[in-house]
Amino acid sequence: MKVRIALTAVTAFLSLAALAPAALADAEPVDPAPGGPQRPHEPDVDGTRNIDSLTVTAAKGQGRSVTVDFDRRSRAETGQIPAGARRFVFLFDRSVSFNPGAFPICARSVVEKDGVNACPKGSHVGSGRGEFPTGEPQEVFAVNTKIGKLPGVLVVIPGNGVILEQTLERVSRPYSKDYTWALDEILPPNDTPPEQRAGTTRFQLSFGATRRHQGRTIGFAETTAKPGEKLKFGLWTDFVTGQTILPTDTPRLS
Repeated sequence: MKVRIALTAVTAFLSLAALAPAALADAEPVDPAPGGPQRPHEPDVDGTRNIDSLTVTAAKGQGRSVTVDFDRRSRAETGQIPAGARRFVFLFDRSVSFNPGAFPICARSVVEKDGVNACPKGSHVGSGRGEFPTGEPQEVFAVNTKIGKLPGVLVVIPGNGVILEQTLERVSRPYSKDYTWALDEILPPNDTPPEQRAGTTRFQLSFGATRRHQGRTIGFAETTAKPGEKLKFGLWTDFVTGQTILPTDTPRLS
């Protein structure tokens, strides 16, 4: 009897072990940066599931500087307009670090009052482009800033008057196996009902500014990796429907 019970227990354990990978694969990815600023709560809404893809390039520059280009494409599973996002969390390979303290800071109030071109020289740390289901592509600027006491980036889209805040944060487990730093971007609630907020069909954002600081060339982003090595990047997204996804890419450092 004891032998039979033991065999039954072993069989059950092995069955659960076999199911575990499938269950994990089906589970939506958890928040990689839960310790930063919190977005005001909004209940999930009904809507289409989004299918996202991510392409990243990483190019080494002077010194340890690196230019990282994120290129995200999004479409609705049903062929409709993609659901809007609540947060984007850009995840950077463990070899990548940041030097926000070496670059001038541009306050949000400056951008709100006089535009992104009024920011101090050297505070521009990135650029990009956003494409929407309707309308022309919009130019995107990224400037070094502080969000409260945290280092961060303002993502500015002058064409539609949008200013979004990214905070630089360390990732949580289990993400720390592949990444160290994240830029956590919150899209705050607005007057448009969540189910009517259209998502971008393509969003490109690049970080790669350099400047001379204390006698050497400093990159806003730097890497200890060597050319030819594979790096891992990801873009975790939380949508108004409650769906979360994490497309990744592993480019070689060029």
